[in-house]
Amino acid sequence: MPLRVMSYNIHRAIGVDRRFRPERIARIIEHHQPDILLLQEVDVGVPRSRNLDLAEEFAGLCGYAHRALGLNVALTQGHYGNATLSRFPISSQRNIDLTLPGHKARGCLFTRIEVESPQGGDAASLALFNLHLGLSFYERPKQVGMVVKSPEFVELPLEAPCIVAGDFNDWFTRLAPMFTEIMGFRCASSHQENFQSPYLTYPSFSPTGGLDKIFVRGPLTIRKRQRCRMQISKIASDHLPVLADLELEEPKL
Repeated sequence: MPLRVMSYNIHRAIGVDRRFRPERIARIIEHHQPDILLLQEVDVGVPRSRNLDLAEEFAGLCGYAHRALGLNVALTQGHYGNATLSRFPISSQRNIDLTLPGHKARGCLFTRIEVESPQGGDAASLALFNLHLGLSFYERPKQVGMVVKSPEFVELPLEAPCIVAGDFNDWFTRLAPMFTEIMGFRCASSHQENFQSPYLTYPSFSPTGGLDKIFVRGPLTIRKRQRCRMQISKIASDHLPVLADLELEEPKL
């Protein structure tokens, strides 16, 4: 089953020109047509983004029937966090708190997605972790550990299809070996499967850091990997999105 996944820190749909323009984000999403969309920095009820629920907004603008929302940061008015939009049904969801004492609130939105076969066969259950890690190196390994120790991850068989993606804030690619060398993941957001050549995504107008990553495990074949190259993406957010075209093995009867 073919599956296109996109991870995108949309910066509340406020571009590097400081203008709130959700239509620019929607144009990028519609151009790439991902089946599953992992968004970070999604506002809900915040004045700077017209008090909109941006998860609902992009689901409507881009035609996603299913969505999940994990709100992490409470503002004076409204919240923001991560959102997962899907063309396939979401059978379960939970927001995993990754906040460490004395640091900004962070989270990982877990969803279980039932990927339906285009041939009408049984749906394949896909575990998906959409995260946004902290700014300091002190935080990030601990936060990865919190994800790995969550019931959703612990109970997941090694052979089950799983995706971990989002904004890792990992400037020097120090976290990748935890996934590739210890947990058996493959990197789908680098020029090659070697995690040491990540796509550079931040800042969007002249990227020097590969902060946005996609890792896959289980019966998922990486067919294509790419970073968005649309001119509008250099201004729509301070991050560029990364995409992976995957082939998900159908469940064995």
